[in-house]
Amino acid sequence: MSFKTLLKEDQRLVILRVLDEMDGYEANESILDACLESYSHHISRDEVRTHLAWLEEQDLITLRTMADCQIARLTGRGQDVATSKASVPGVKRPRA
Repeated sequence: MSFKTLLKEDQRLVILRVLDEMDGYEANESILDACLESYSHHISRDEVRTHLAWLEEQDLITLRTMADCQIARLTGRGQDVATSKASVPGVKRPRA
């Protein structure tokens, strides 16, 4: 596995874990970007949106747009992946 692939998978896991910790299991792209930064994932807002679109395609989150800002909400399947009850290729599996 390439280092770039590992980073992408970890970034997706961070997004899912952050959403799992949020009240209502949702956050906007700005909050998610700041959380990724706090985990030393310095990526563009466009890359955050790309991850969100990918996670939505996998039924791990749902997306809605409000005033040009995307808001992500964790699905049950996404929570299972965030808490290591399920795995999805393309998302890093959490360690025990």
